[in-house]
Amino acid sequence: MEKRLVIHIDEDKCDGCGQCIPGCQEGALAIVDGKARLVSDVYCDGLGACLGECPNGALTLVEREAAAFDEAAVEKRLQALQGPPPTAAPLACGCPSSEIKTLTPCQQANRPARNTDGSALGHWPVKLRLVPPEAPFLQGADLLLVSDCAPVAMGDFQTRLAGKAVLIGCPKFDDTQLYLDRLTAILRRAKPSSLTVMEMEVPCCSALGRIAAKALELSDADIPAKRLVVARNGELGEVALGNGEGKRG
Repeated sequence: MEKRLVIHIDEDKCDGCGQCIPGCQEGALAIVDGKARLVSDVYCDGLGACLGECPNGALTLVEREAAAFDEAAVEKRLQALQGPPPTAAPLACGCPSSEIKTLTPCQQANRPARNTDGSALGHWPVKLRLVPPEAPFLQGADLLLVSDCAPVAMGDFQTRLAGKAVLIGCPKFDDTQLYLDRLTAILRRAKPSSLTVMEMEVPCCSALGRIAAKALELSDADIPAKRLVVARNGELGEVALGNGEGKRG
C-alpha cells in the first residue's frame, strides 16, 4: 500500500441523505445503517467528484495508506449494481422513494375504472440528479429529457412518454454542472438510441437544450437528437439544440 487521496466521511455530519451516491460514478459509496460509507478503497479514484453533493460538508479527501484504485474492480462492481434486467435495483440515493424500478405492464396500467388512460411511465426514478448512469432502463433507450413544468402544459404528454426513458429537471433551480456531468455520463455509459429535449418557452428553460448539446459533444455520442419547445398554451415547436432559433409547428 502507498499513501494516496481517498474519500473520508465524517459520520457526525452525515445524515444519510444519499445525495453523494449518484455523484460517485465508480460506485464507491453506499448507505449503510443510515450513513454514507466507503465500500472499498479500490473503488475510490480520489478525484472527489462526490464532494459537492453533500449538503452538510461531511465528505473530504484525506491522504492515507490505501489500496490502489482498481478500474477492473470498479467495472465488476458497476455490473453487479446494474445486474440482469430487473424490476428493482439498488437505491439511486439514500431514500427508498428513489429505488430504481422498471414498471411492469400491470403497474403501468394501475388505473381507476373511470375515464382515464393511466400512465405510460416505465421506470423510476425520473429526476436527472437521482438517476445513475448505470440504471438498466437507460441502456440503449430513447431518452426524453424534460423540464419539470413542461408536462403540465401538454395535454398529450403521456402519449409522447410511451416507450421512452424520461429524465426531468429544472435548470433554473438545480445545479446545471451536475446536470451536464450526469447527462454526459449517461450518454457515455448507457449508449442510448436517441435524445429528445423538451423544455418550456420561458427563458430559464433554455439552458436545458444547451446542456444537452454540450453533453453530446463531451460524450462523442453520435445519436439522433432534437429539441422541442412547449408554449404555455401547449403548442409544440422544434428548435436547434443549443440555441433558440426555430419554427413552431
